[in-house]
Amino acid sequence: MKLIIAALVMIALVVGALAQSNTETKKWEVLPNWGQLPAGSIWGAASQLSTTPEGQIVVFRRMVPSFFVLNPDGSFVKSWGDTPYRLAHGIRIDKDGFIWVTDNTDNFVQKFSADGKLLMTVGKKGVAGDNNSQDAFDGPADVFVAPNGDFFVADGYRNSRVVQFSKDGKFIKIIGGTKGTGPGQFNLPHAVVLDSKGRIIVADAENSRIQVFDPSGKFLEQWTDFIAKPRGAMYITADDTLYVSHVDAEAISVVKNGKVVDVIREVGGRPHGMTLDKEGNIYVSFPLTMGVKKIAKK
Repeated sequence: MKLIIAALVMIALVVGALAQSNTETKKWEVLPNWGQLPAGSIWGAASQLSTTPEGQIVVFRRMVPSFFVLNPDGSFVKSWGDTPYRLAHGIRIDKDGFIWVTDNTDNFVQKFSADGKLLMTVGKKGVAGDNNSQDAFDGPADVFVAPNGDFFVADGYRNSRVVQFSKDGKFIKIIGGTKGTGPGQFNLPHAVVLDSKGRIIVADAENSRIQVFDPSGKFLEQWTDFIAKPRGAMYITADDTLYVSHVDAEAISVVKNGKVVDVIREVGGRPHGMTLDKEGNIYVSFPLTMGVKKIAKK
């Protein structure tokens, strides 16, 4: 009797796992051919992308023109940006439509108006600052703008920190600053977002975790329930659902309250950049395999 019960329990578990797997598969559809580019144009090394308040998708590329703008249906709107970046890396568009980008090699963050006018540069082009620097970076990967206009720079490829600035570019504080595995230490902080409580959420890529800090920069907790390193992008929704792309696993994790609630697999192409549109569809960019995909929500 015990053997029969054990067998029935095992069958139930297998059926449940298959049902969950089928449910995951039906939630999303990876569309490999999204985007109608002008004749003669290619995606090139599309590093990162972001969504405007109006719903357009802006792609930051490692070639000129640096920016492609498309509608969610894939129709091409325009391109701009004739000044090349040494290594275009991150892009975020804030609630007011300002465009923020990071150059990972020339070590600066730039802010543009929606029509492409340069408004601010933070950091010194071609100059490296150490983990204590208040006005220079070394390997900035990402930038995120808080509702009050403060912005946070994940300065992580060679430094090990997140730096907070006021909306006019004045230094506020450093979070981290030590390379290591302990609480509040980093090994490649690759992406940063803020949730609705103002908590600072950092993808600590090479430590295979996400660290969470309160608004003052005090360490709160870490999340480690991932299929691979969180070395990619993060996008957070208004209800604090967090999307995390995994370059190595070619997948995307959906996280709620620190727990992975869904995994989108077989994304392919080593997904580096990621954003969502107003309908919850996901857009992913691939600088190494040269492309952009849309993952449609069913």
